[in-house]
Amino acid sequence: MNQRPPRPQDEEVYNIIPIHNLLADHPALRFPEVRAAAAALRAVGDLRRPPFSTWKPHYDLLDWLALFFGFQESNVRNQREHLVLHLANAQMRLSPPPDNIDTLDPSVLRRFRRHLLKNYSNWCSYLNIKSNIWLSDSRSRHSSSDYRRELLYVSLYLLIWGESANLRFVPECISYIFHNMAMELNKILEDYIDENTGSPFVPSISGENAYLDKIVKPIYDTIKAEVDNSKNGTAPHTAWRNYDDINEYFWSKRCFEKMKWPIDVGSNFFVTGHKGKKVGKTGFVEQRSFWNLFRSFDKLWIMLILFLQAAIIVGWEGPEAPWKALRSRDVQVRCLTVFFTWAALRFFQSLLDIAMQYSLVSRETKSLGVRMVLKAVVAAGWILVFGVFYSRIWQQRNSDRGWSSAANRRVVNFLQVVVAFLAPELLALALFVLPWIRNFVENKNWKVFYLLSWWFQSSILWGRGLREGLVDNIKYSLFWVAVLATKFSFSYFMQIKPMIAPTKTLIDLENVNHHWYEVFNASNRVAIGLLWLPVVLIYLMDIQIWYSIYSSFVGAAVGLFDHLGEIRNMQQLRLRFQFFASAIQFNLMPEEQLLNARGTFKSKFKDAIHRLKLRYGLGRPFKKLESNQVEAYKFALIWNEIIKTFREEDIISDREVELLELPQNDRKDPRSNWEIRVIQWPCLLLCNELLLALSQAQELVDAPDRWLWYKICKTEYRRCAVIEAYDSLKHFLLAIVKYDSEERSIIRTFFQEIEQWVQLEKFTKNYNTRALPKIHAKLVDLLSLVLKPDKDADKVVNALQALYEVAIRDFLKEKRNNDQLKEDGLAPQSTASGEVLLFQNAVQLPSASNETFYRRVRRLHTILTSRDSMQKVPENLEARRRIAFFSNSLFMNMLTLPKLRK
Repeated sequence: MNQRPPRPQDEEVYNIIPIHNLLADHPALRFPEVRAAAAALRAVGDLRRPPFSTWKPHYDLLDWLALFFGFQESNVRNQREHLVLHLANAQMRLSPPPDNIDTLDPSVLRRFRRHLLKNYSNWCSYLNIKSNIWLSDSRSRHSSSDYRRELLYVSLYLLIWGESANLRFVPECISYIFHNMAMELNKILEDYIDENTGSPFVPSISGENAYLDKIVKPIYDTIKAEVDNSKNGTAPHTAWRNYDDINEYFWSKRCFEKMKWPIDVGSNFFVTGHKGKKVGKTGFVEQRSFWNLFRSFDKLWIMLILFLQAAIIVGWEGPEAPWKALRSRDVQVRCLTVFFTWAALRFFQSLLDIAMQYSLVSRETKSLGVRMVLKAVVAAGWILVFGVFYSRIWQQRNSDRGWSSAANRRVVNFLQVVVAFLAPELLALALFVLPWIRNFVENKNWKVFYLLSWWFQSSILWGRGLREGLVDNIKYSLFWVAVLATKFSFSYFMQIKPMIAPTKTLIDLENVNHHWYEVFNASNRVAIGLLWLPVVLIYLMDIQIWYSIYSSFVGAAVGLFDHLGEIRNMQQLRLRFQFFASAIQFNLMPEEQLLNARGTFKSKFKDAIHRLKLRYGLGRPFKKLESNQVEAYKFALIWNEIIKTFREEDIISDREVELLELPQNDRKDPRSNWEIRVIQWPCLLLCNELLLALSQAQELVDAPDRWLWYKICKTEYRRCAVIEAYDSLKHFLLAIVKYDSEERSIIRTFFQEIEQWVQLEKFTKNYNTRALPKIHAKLVDLLSLVLKPDKDADKVVNALQALYEVAIRDFLKEKRNNDQLKEDGLAPQSTASGEVLLFQNAVQLPSASNETFYRRVRRLHTILTSRDSMQKVPENLEARRRIAFFSNSLFMNMLTLPKLRK
């Protein structure tokens, strides 16, 4: 068979960075951090060369490990690139940067090694075994050998992980493999001599693909066999091991005793099916049974049963309130019988644990079986203890014919026993109130803590120290106190108490002739049972109703304070859209902050104040964007990208895109840009605003400029619509008239005169606002002609002449003759006979390919003509839902984003 010739170095495949050829023309190789990480891996130095293999000059540390431990060549290439990317990115994030950026900083490698091997370190601490990471503790003694050792440790772990296939789902198995292979690596580095051969130490697994064949394959085959035994999940849970069971096998030291190293494939760990003594379930086993309903919610059932018993005892005494009935010592002592019930329920729970979890008990987990049996024995013992002490109370009371001091002492003795019985519950309550103590106890691997917690739960590696904080516990407790107080009050007064009188009547009823078979002669117990049955069922289930009621109130309160769902329709979107730009800038664009100011109380307080301003428009922060076109451009870029995505998914139409988008300047052709002095809000928000401004101008004919402008500016969108329409009209008229024509000069002069009178606040004194509707109508006609597919230049000229006549003859209050208009620059200088009419040869419409121009014209036409509120834009419900979701998220509390480079 002909072997394929080796691939040239410059053609070797890679994923992201061509580490094999640092001289290649690749953008990533321009970063010195990448070259530094790659150079660190090539520092093999005086390491002992692997035997039985030819060493080549270009080999690095990963090749050295592969030759010793038998890793695959493709795995080495992948993990080399993987490691270089990690180290280079970590060094790029150093602040301040290191003095020598061409060398891998030791602190970067140290932090990465601790992060990568954190799971292994926790595993060693949990099993109380010494880690095989042999490094000096002092930073000052961090020599070059330690530096190289750290690289070897992280490289070895990545090579193990990269070739482990499904073993990655059992991370403690990876730790077990790394622990043993790291020990062999240490023996190589320390120049150990093999006692059997007398030669330098060689790993127990070596050769081509040795790691895959001798380590991964046996464990993988075991996992696959267990998956086959599950019969696609239909087999009983006790008949096969899942990933958790296999992983938790390595949570005890038995893995060292049974599997050994090199791995003993004859160990019972590798036994599957019913072939012999195999390793059973380790952490959890599911027995499908109806009793899981009680076992999973035992605390809830115990609470409901105990209260039902106590409520019946108290309610039996008479019609008075329960707090009055409890003044009787007889009632108080009878209520102590709830502890009999509690102990009996504990005993029942222990029996269920034995029935459900017996599959976990084996020769290797004898302590688990001992704990199950002890719990049942102790629970039964409590029943006997309560029976003895309780009977002594009534014996003393009956002998004394009343509640004497001796009888009361017997009650105190019983309560002392109760305190001992409740000691575990009181301890759990104390740890609930002080969660940091419980987290500390659970996270420490001290034997004394293990002995204290052994009775309550098995020791676990993960899932420890995850208790909520004190504030969360208080809120959680207050919620359930309110739910249970309401439920128990309702149950006592509306369910249990009304049943006492009928029950007593049935008990006292005698000589009743039944028409059915009497189970209990001379008794009405069956009737009483049937009477209480629906009440008890409702009593046990209505806690879900109270929970739902309180959850809805709490959820509404949380949503109210977190501002969830405030924007539910397009009307609310119109009201809040003007704050979107500042909200995006605040939440999605990182701000330059000092490192020592981040996360401080002062910065958090400023953030809270800023969020209030954004949510309620305090200080109107959106106005800042008018003078900062960079921020306006960023806002438009994000919003338009959302609208573009909607269009690509075909949930909005092209017309809706124009109504929803924010116009942006064309950076490729700045000459085609129109200078608009305000933010160009989506047309959806500006609809009907210009027409309302025209009606205000007609109503306030004699009002001064300041008052008219004040009325218009009361609505932000109306103010922006007026200014944008004016600026757009000016740019539009200048764009359709030839650059060197006399008509262009007339248009410029006309607009300059308007701006001059506006600046002097004498606009209404010099211009007739009643003529604005006429100008509006002529302008709409002109825009309609320009937007037609088949453009008629003569009609456009006629429309411009009509617009000019209205502007000069009707709009100006002070009538001017032709000479005055010529003098002011508002009329052509020569009007002799034979001359062409105004605008006749001056109109030059942009070509149809100028999409930017016609898009802006359509926008101007929409602003001038829209009369409805456009509440149904967009029409697609999914588009509305997404816009509402995005809008609401902007005003929620969000973490400040770092820079993309970070």
